[in-house]
Amino acid sequence: MNQRALALDALRGYAIITMVLSATIISSILPGWMSHTQTPPPEHIFNPEIPGITWVDLVFPFFLFAMGAAFPFSIGRHAEKGRSKLMLCYDAIKRGIQLTFFAIFIQHFYPYVISSPQDLRSWLLAITCFMVLFPMFMRIPYQLPEKIHKIIKLSAYLIAIIMLVTTQYANERSFSLYFSNIIILILANMAIFGSLLYIFTIHNRLLRICILILLGALMISKDIESSWVEHYLNISPIPWLYRFEYLEYLFIVIPGSFAGEILKKWLSENHENIYPTKVRTGVALLSILVSVILVNLYCLYNRFLEANLIITIILLTTGYLLLKGKPKTDIRTLWYKLFDLGSFFLLLGLFIEPFQEGIKKDYATFSYFFVTSGLAFMTLIIFNIICDYFKCVRSTRFLIMSGQNPMIAYVATDLLIYPILNILGITPLLEYFYSSLWLGFLHGIILTSLTVFITMFFTRIKWYWRT
Repeated sequence: MNQRALALDALRGYAIITMVLSATIISSILPGWMSHTQTPPPEHIFNPEIPGITWVDLVFPFFLFAMGAAFPFSIGRHAEKGRSKLMLCYDAIKRGIQLTFFAIFIQHFYPYVISSPQDLRSWLLAITCFMVLFPMFMRIPYQLPEKIHKIIKLSAYLIAIIMLVTTQYANERSFSLYFSNIIILILANMAIFGSLLYIFTIHNRLLRICILILLGALMISKDIESSWVEHYLNISPIPWLYRFEYLEYLFIVIPGSFAGEILKKWLSENHENIYPTKVRTGVALLSILVSVILVNLYCLYNRFLEANLIITIILLTTGYLLLKGKPKTDIRTLWYKLFDLGSFFLLLGLFIEPFQEGIKKDYATFSYFFVTSGLAFMTLIIFNIICDYFKCVRSTRFLIMSGQNPMIAYVATDLLIYPILNILGITPLLEYFYSSLWLGFLHGIILTSLTVFITMFFTRIKWYWRT
């Protein structure tokens, strides 16, 4: 098996690509299941009372899950090489701070933030922001002294800071540390606190679970008025960077770390490309896993709760019978371990679905954390079957390469593609896509494809953005 864990790259790539797609489709003319459940079309007014999830609600948790699954590979690899816990903690905090700066920088240079209506100045500044991010987050691919590399990186940060404090923004807005991209900011918190939790429990999964349970207790208690929990946990020394409520996403990141440990152990023990199992087993399991995901999306969105639970249990039981009792060297052992944990988290989420008035992304419920974690386990198995077992690497290359360079994929649409299309005068032509349902979806497909193409180009020439 490929030691790179292509399935994990593909899962991360799927998450980032669908994140771009969900942001570029013209959702106001599309059905409700093409938007976040709590922001239904056409007005997209946030309504926290609406329970349910759609495929759009899986995008962010899948990325968080992949982030946690990468801990055993990144942190674990450095730990195995003898890097001390202190230095590992330093790496985690440094990465979190870099991601926070990334969140602040990109948010200030979206064209619609710089000017309203957008103009040439806003588009050029957005492109400049995109260019400055290269020396900031990638190692220049030339044989230069380490000191020169550091000078180039620090110079890029200095340029970015000057841009932030000297740029005139729309609507009399000024530079603010509190104005940041919330998705990246949450990822920054997970890079810090998720990594720290993993570092100190790297050989003690039980302790990791216990800490998660204690965190859950605090989450339940924090909204009780006049309690000490509410008083202390709602206070932050650096509110523009950290808020206690961000830690709730550890309920997705930590299950991801379990998946990463299972996958890493399998890779380390099975070096040869031998998969002693039948092709029809892989096809059967693939069908079961896809069915589990589709059934839960359809039934939870339409509130067919009893039917969803019954069908899910039948599908999971079928999958269990298909995988149980296989030899240690059989790839079905890997699938079984991931399927076993995924089934647990999925059923846990479904059993507590009535709690907090139904599953919701905003404001996130415990059911949401556990259900999406369970579905992420299933999706990881799907990509393992497709990429590693059936070896459909060429057809999934766009996922894998996007997953290897997700930071570029995340910003390319807003900071590069949209500005270039505006400068070339092509953007007005895109208004034609507002005329029908399928054209509204095609609008997203075209822009997402351009983003994927750009990301694959930089990945192919090994220009990676890293923190």
